[in-house]
Amino acid sequence: MKLAILSRAPRSYSTQRLRAAALDRGHDVKVLNTLRFSIDLSGPEPDLQFRGKQLSHYDAILPRIGNSITYFGTAVVRQFEQMDVYTPNTANGISNSRDKLRAIQILSRHHIGMPATTFARDRADVLPAIERVGGAPVVIKLLEGTQGIGVILAPDTRVAEAIIETLQSTKQNVLIQRFVAESKGRDIRALVVGDRVVAAMRRVAQGEEFRSNVHRGGRVEAVELEPAYEETAVRSAQIMGLRVAGVDMLEGADGPQVMEVNSSPGLEGIETATKLDVAGAIIDHIANQVAFPEIDVRQRLTVSRGYGVAELMVHDGAELIGSTIAESGLRDRDITVLTLHRGATVIPNPRMSRELEAGDRLLCFGKLEEMRSMVPDRRSRRSRIKKLPKVPIPRD
Repeated sequence: MKLAILSRAPRSYSTQRLRAAALDRGHDVKVLNTLRFSIDLSGPEPDLQFRGKQLSHYDAILPRIGNSITYFGTAVVRQFEQMDVYTPNTANGISNSRDKLRAIQILSRHHIGMPATTFARDRADVLPAIERVGGAPVVIKLLEGTQGIGVILAPDTRVAEAIIETLQSTKQNVLIQRFVAESKGRDIRALVVGDRVVAAMRRVAQGEEFRSNVHRGGRVEAVELEPAYEETAVRSAQIMGLRVAGVDMLEGADGPQVMEVNSSPGLEGIETATKLDVAGAIIDHIANQVAFPEIDVRQRLTVSRGYGVAELMVHDGAELIGSTIAESGLRDRDITVLTLHRGATVIPNPRMSRELEAGDRLLCFGKLEEMRSMVPDRRSRRSRIKKLPKVPIPRD
């Protein structure tokens, strides 16, 4: 495999470990400065120049895109994608994860546990926003902050209001987030590669510091993840479109609370804490994908007009509950079940004798019109809001 690591820090621990892991496995690997690319859009095919010369062929890239060059870096990754070069982290995935507000918006639609969060711009909306997340103390986060920079714990409402007003006066966008007190000073970093967590560590802040980032002096220790934490980490990375990611989670009373999904996670802390070859796991995943690439069935199975791929949900009260796939009538409607998702379990090509349960998600291929007819009508937001009972007004 010929691999390019896109990095502006060739001597950093992470870049050196990834390069060494690739060389140890017999791969041809080069570290290329992301800023030295130029995107060639003049010809009939997408192309890239590097240091003013046409780039030679690569089988895969591994983006290590810094925050300061996200826009240009993702443009380079997108060009590689258009050239059919494999990347574990897509340009969209990197962009989505870098925008903290967008990342939270995406994850919130998939029932991922997260601290209650609000975003408000007008000064008049700040106090109601603080109340919506449960009141002070609250965590205030800059949308552009990294490594714990721009994360402030406000102990009371007046202080929170003053901090937000000051930051907004300098044209900074801030998130207001519930303070998860039970996890104060510690969090979990799970390193996701493909569809599994290959290593996990707990980061613990020192002294009165509530931020546990290693760059802020936090110490690290290896941790064995509970299934709920592992499932949340893998789902969060996949939802964001990342096959290599560091997922940071707070240990909340109700289970894992995702704080951030990092598309370029550092390896030094987690390899030191766990003594595991995380870099090797990343290289092995990329090599496997180059040798046997995954196919997006939604793009490849729509060759016949009117056919495609869709996900069907087995809702409470649905007629399908308790019936087998054979008895469900899906085959009669020209619908084939490709994969059954049940909680954290994924069952590819399920048997026709498999009984369906409430909450099952079926990835199906078939007639789009038939599958569309099986999706219940979406209620409007207004109809989902529970009406309050009328309170009788006493008469004199």
